Amino acid sequence: METRVVVTGLGAITPLGNSVETTWTSLVEGQSGITHITQFDSSPFSVQIAGEVKGFNPVDHFEPKEARRMDRCVQFAVVAAREAIEDAGLEINATNAEQIGVVIGSAAGGIRTMLEQQKIMDDRGPGRVSPFFLPMMLADTPAGQVAISLGAKGPNMAVVSACATGGNAIGEAAEMIKRGDTPIVITGGTDSAVLPLTLAGFIVMRALADDNDNPTKACRPFDARRNGFVMSEGATILVLEDKDHAKARGARIYAELVGYGSAADAFHLAAPAENGEGTVRAIRMALRKAGLDASEVDYINAHGTGTPLNDKFETLAIKRVFGDHAYKLLVNSIKSELGHMMGAAGAVEAMACVLALRDGIVPPTINYENADPECDLDYCVNRPRAAAINVALSNSMGLGGHNSCIILRKYLNGRA
Repeated sequence: METRVVVTGLGAITPLGNSVETTWTSLVEGQSGITHITQFDSSPFSVQIAGEVKGFNPVDHFEPKEARRMDRCVQFAVVAAREAIEDAGLEINATNAEQIGVVIGSAAGGIRTMLEQQKIMDDRGPGRVSPFFLPMMLADTPAGQVAISLGAKGPNMAVVSACATGGNAIGEAAEMIKRGDTPIVITGGTDSAVLPLTLAGFIVMRALADDNDNPTKACRPFDARRNGFVMSEGATILVLEDKDHAKARGARIYAELVGYGSAADAFHLAAPAENGEGTVRAIRMALRKAGLDASEVDYINAHGTGTPLNDKFETLAIKRVFGDHAYKLLVNSIKSELGHMMGAAGAVEAMACVLALRDGIVPPTINYENADPECDLDYCVNRPRAAAINVALSNSMGLGGHNSCIILRKYLNGRA
């Protein structure tokens, strides 16, 4: 009998709240977490806005020495993982530690630590670089530190595929369970790269929205006047579990993860493939592995960055896969509210799919005012939408031409 994978726990640190339910409530209400940058003086930059995590004090969660030895993205991952484990009702101990894996990705890893230590070396000499520098800045550190913090001794790895990281991490974690490596995987994504250097890099790429006077209105996915995405930070963690294992321990099941697809554009390091070709193949792979017809999908949480090309080609990809059914789908982009959480984007968007299935409601795509004839689907604009959702799909794409797609289904206890 095929192994079925279910979601049993959720955890989140986002620009809209430092827990799952505060984030979800704010998303449904159409609130924006995008503000003027406070972490550094952004006045020399043409873009001065971001989605920063607010009210997060590391010493509320870690001993001061421990906090100093973790990059901010690692802190986010550990705190979100603790929430997810508690939400799943899991107690990790000597009897089950080897059955619990960790697959957590980060697009930028400990880039904050790297830049801080570079400055220390430049100002004070190489002998003053921290001995913890290298283990703090590697992209696999969030996965390793979550395992150390929780005592999870199963398979452990990082997935890195730029802004597709969160979706790929969750999909690969599900595959790990399906092939029998472990019955439980703590998975998701984390990033904290709102920094002068990364801001400058995206500015010169002309990738960012620049409405400094109206931060909450800056990100406008699918709107004809969209002009870029907004950088943000945070982490989201899901607990995935073998369905039989979850039932045996009496776990509450949120949803079932039924499909996962991944494909490369093999086109350009920064621009999406024309006609959404890579996205099309990732969606079709996920549908095939889920055993679903395209007409069975009810809702798509789009990558929806707010850049001119992404939104145009993602819309086209959806229409190529779903045909006439594309116009019956509810589609949204929660980046309009959260900004782009980079390696955590796919994970927070998967969480939104899980909660949309739970609550029968789709958060709005806010800031939509001007119709674009090339983006002509139902984007759930400006207001949440109550809907009977049985199947939800989440797209993610990343620099380098990475595409990931995961499909979640409302959990049906009696389904074979």
